[in-house]
Amino acid sequence: MLQELGIRARAAEPKAALLQCKEKNRGLRAAAEALVKYKAEILEANQRDLERAKKNGMRQALLDRLQLSEDRIQGMAEGLLQVAGLEDPIGEVVGMKLRPNGLRIGQKRVPLGVIGIIYEARPNVTADAFGLCFKSGNVCILKGGSDAIDSNQKIVEVIRAALKEEGLPEDVLLFIADTDRETTREFMRMNSYVDVLIPRGSAGLIQAVVENSTIPVIETGTGNCHIFVDETADFDMALEIIDNAKTQRIGVCNACESLVVSSKIAEEFLPLLKARLDKKQVEIRGDKRAREILPSIVEAVEEDWGKEYLDYVISLKIVDCFEDAVSHINRYNTKHSEAIVTRDYCHAERFLNEVDAAVVYVNASTRFTDGFEFGFGAEIGISTQKIHARGPMGLKELTTLKYVVYGDGQVRE
Repeated sequence: MLQELGIRARAAEPKAALLQCKEKNRGLRAAAEALVKYKAEILEANQRDLERAKKNGMRQALLDRLQLSEDRIQGMAEGLLQVAGLEDPIGEVVGMKLRPNGLRIGQKRVPLGVIGIIYEARPNVTADAFGLCFKSGNVCILKGGSDAIDSNQKIVEVIRAALKEEGLPEDVLLFIADTDRETTREFMRMNSYVDVLIPRGSAGLIQAVVENSTIPVIETGTGNCHIFVDETADFDMALEIIDNAKTQRIGVCNACESLVVSSKIAEEFLPLLKARLDKKQVEIRGDKRAREILPSIVEAVEEDWGKEYLDYVISLKIVDCFEDAVSHINRYNTKHSEAIVTRDYCHAERFLNEVDAAVVYVNASTRFTDGFEFGFGAEIGISTQKIHARGPMGLKELTTLKYVVYGDGQVRE
């Protein structure tokens, strides 16, 4: 079955690459309309997934990722429409120079080809991945997790039908329905048919793909995101940012999992922090110095400093200086998103320069690390690696460059 999908993907690849911008936009608009039109069927399929997940004891944070609603389906549709409104990156010529021998050498932006995406219980990824891959001229083969199998299949069915109705190649979107682990392992070895593999999900999933794939992988990492409150911070601002970053949605990779607080303000700030987080039943796990100020909080262990909780839990570290804060963050972060709350310009600039992460913030919530919020319409994932792409991956991150050379009969001597 997988080989057949691979053959179909390769057959669709040149068709996807040669689609005109107006054709791609027409397909995206049709897909968006279809998602809204068939939202009742999508929600019915999603309900089956939710009932099965609850029976299997899925945690609340993961149930939140899995659950669709009318608003979330509308958001998926709006994401496709926003992608349709973005500039098409394909065909862009990036620089052109004239060599002494008369050759004109430049680079042209082209699709990556066939993109495989392995993801877990987030059915919105199905629409987002299709939209970005389609607009950037790529074919995508999706491999969702068993938890969202009904939702994913229905979304794929709706989108493919919309493309077919518009006279567009429906095989630009392919889906692996088999949820067996051996099928996933086989998919990771389809380097003859797939040009790049992008995992989205838990640390375990990403590690398994990186270690077992024979296809080049773009890592979309987990998020142990920190917020550093320095001694000059505005307390009200800090509390608002922390509350939003931690509790607005707990089951996402850009949620704050770790706090670092200057010892110069700890005695005054920590009681305010605890009172604010208590309202949302957030458990604080602090170091010895934090527990001297807040005796009722849980004692943190080494594992807490690097943990992505995806729950109403947060770690708390007290530091004496800016350098200690940066050192702690760079040691335990996952290179995703890090923030500082400060009124010190030098601290702000140093934080941006010295913290090693895909996205760094001054006086803003880490929850903004998102393709939609960055104006990409959607995202294929948040890349935490440094090669090819880093941060939210939009259209340009799903392309590559090839050299184009113009001559008038030159031969090499």
